Amino acid sequence: MLQLENIHKKFGSEEVLKGISLQVNRGDVISILGPSGSGKTTLLRCINLLERPNQGTIRIGDLSVNTEKLLRKDILRLRRKTAMVFQSYNLFANKNTLENVMEGLLVVKKMKKEEAKAKSLALLEKVGLANKADHYPSQLSGGQQQRVGIARALALDPEVILFDEPTSALDPELVGEVLNVIRKIAQEGVTMIIVTHELSFARDISTHVVFMEKGHIVEQAEPKELFSNPQQQRTKEFISSRISGWSYDI
Repeated sequence: MLQLENIHKKFGSEEVLKGISLQVNRGDVISILGPSGSGKTTLLRCINLLERPNQGTIRIGDLSVNTEKLLRKDILRLRRKTAMVFQSYNLFANKNTLENVMEGLLVVKKMKKEEAKAKSLALLEKVGLANKADHYPSQLSGGQQQRVGIARALALDPEVILFDEPTSALDPELVGEVLNVIRKIAQEGVTMIIVTHELSFARDISTHVVFMEKGHIVEQAEPKELFSNPQQQRTKEFISSRISGWSYDI
């Protein structure tokens, strides 16, 4: 469904991604873990070409893109197959909740206004914000803004949703409401790739977990295997340092 082959990305002389290959099947929930600076967010942004890889191939469904020979039409086609939920929300401050969700339907999908409104209201109901349709971002909590971002992503019916640390900007008491919405969407079979520092959440929700460091995939496995029996020493150290009481016989 989604396949990355040998993705490389440089910023100046610094190589941030060093030949990443990854297979994602329809309905998968892939969590990407790793320390700061490992290339997690850059990889996510390369998938929908917010960052353009220097080398490699991206395939989503029937579309295959050689990132060394990008055409504008291919960039647009690929972006229409994905949606991004940003850690900083990225809502339009001058539009209310309903208008923020409708925007992509009107501009990208060319949907009629009444149809777009009905779909957007249904999605706000799904994320628990139907009563906030006329509120502006400044009137919402961080958790509520992020849930609007999730509804906006769902509105486009993407083949895969990309989550860039969706709870990192939230106060601790608001994290749960966003994670619960993501969990609900996962149960509906939506394909997702989630960059997250919430290890317990990743263990519970994922079909597959990827651990990255220094631009490489160090290890990847089903969550039960990766969290209970990681094969790489660096993976063991990372997990045990972030989950209290975690230990291994090493």
